[in-house]
Amino acid sequence: MIKDLQIQVSPEEASKRALLLNIVAKKLQIEEVEITHLEILKRSTDARQKIVKINLKLRVCVSEKHVKEKENLPAYKDANGKEEIIIIGAGPAGLFAALKLLEKGKKPIVIERGKSVQERRKDIAKLTKEHIVNKDSNYCFGEGGAGTFSDGKLYTRSKKRGDVNKVLDVLIMHGATPEIRVDAHPHIGTNKLPQIIQKIRETILEYGGEILF
Repeated sequence: MIKDLQIQVSPEEASKRALLLNIVAKKLQIEEVEITHLEILKRSTDARQKIVKINLKLRVCVSEKHVKEKENLPAYKDANGKEEIIIIGAGPAGLFAALKLLEKGKKPIVIERGKSVQERRKDIAKLTKEHIVNKDSNYCFGEGGAGTFSDGKLYTRSKKRGDVNKVLDVLIMHGATPEIRVDAHPHIGTNKLPQIIQKIRETILEYGGEILF
């Protein structure tokens, strides 16, 4: 039997698998040994009251083997010598457009007014410490777009969301923590986002795309 259920637990209970197993077994009125698989699908924090609670959506397998879902990873194709398509800007939309073209076997050529994340970091340091502004390489312009040096919050206002999990899987594939698939308000982290952007660039180049800074 495979069952999805919602529970509310303390932060300690949410972080310790043994405690979580015990709670789930009691809720389902079964023995812990009958649980063959326990997976957190979604996690959110309820801090509206003095006592903080964690809301969990769980998938539980009882007395049967768990079959792992097929990974939703893209298959990129060699685009060398293929039809060339110009993309303006190496922000999130531009980078993901380039990856989508590689899935279709077309060659993306990304044109970005700013610099790579490594060089951009130097210009931002000059801006912060010496108040020297590079109009083409700063917090707003450069590889990764305006949010590259933020904490990388992941959200969309669009009602036509598309395959959000595929986007998350691409980010995980390039170095983001798998926790972003679970958390209700996921963020990548300031220390990780520039490296992830760099790895996406490396994937684009590896399969024959170009990025012009």
